[in-house]
Amino acid sequence: MSEHIIAFILGIVEGLTEFLPVSSTGHLILAGHLLGFKGQKANTFEVIIQLGSMLAILVLYWRRYLSLLNFKTIGKPEKKLDLIHILLGVIPAALAGLLLHDFIKTKLFSPSVVVVSLVAGAILMIFAEKKHGRFTAGTVDELTYKQALAIGLFQCLAVCPGFSRAGSTISGGLLAGANHKTSAEFSFLVALPIMVGATGLDLIKSLDFLHASDIPMFSIGFVTAFIIAMLVAVVFLKLIGKIGLSIFAYYRILLAIVFAIFIL
Repeated sequence: MSEHIIAFILGIVEGLTEFLPVSSTGHLILAGHLLGFKGQKANTFEVIIQLGSMLAILVLYWRRYLSLLNFKTIGKPEKKLDLIHILLGVIPAALAGLLLHDFIKTKLFSPSVVVVSLVAGAILMIFAEKKHGRFTAGTVDELTYKQALAIGLFQCLAVCPGFSRAGSTISGGLLAGANHKTSAEFSFLVALPIMVGATGLDLIKSLDFLHASDIPMFSIGFVTAFIIAMLVAVVFLKLIGKIGLSIFAYYRILLAIVFAIFIL
């Protein structure tokens, strides 16, 4: 199979899974194994296509991000998402990722950890779906600082490969009193700064492995991930309130079984 076709397939996988609560890492590892695409080049490629997913969120929410720069709204009593919400949702996971980066890359990126994380994340999602209380935040502008911090703390779980950043944050949002759509949308908004930091650090460490001959392959993966991620994010926001998290949780358990069969 040509590298261009591999890039297209993995771009689709990344775009489909990055913002769904199913673990993009688990899917990329499994897909890369089945396609025979491994090693440092594959790791660098994954960083590049994640940038495509990040661009999708920036395109979808650029107006919202610009509004966060209006410091006049910070601290005022009216209900409106501001920069403090984003910082509370980002800082816990950012600190965890920064402090544990080398440990995560060297110790946790293993098939067995991914399988355990897939199942553990599924259990959390089922628990959140069944145990969430009355929704007090129907939109992201109604989120309190306390709820934003709770979501940020749950996002720390996503430093473990296979746990899923989206699954962790949406589950945390439900348990904190935000409805499905609000939890998902806030998950998207805090994804960009988290992913910029994580992929930026990985990209710096991967510069020596970037070659001009890889530009066509990386470009195909990047563009494919960008288009698919943008479509998935829009559709997911429309459907999450109707379908909930349980269906994704059961899918994760099935994926863990497949992962164990083909990888372990």
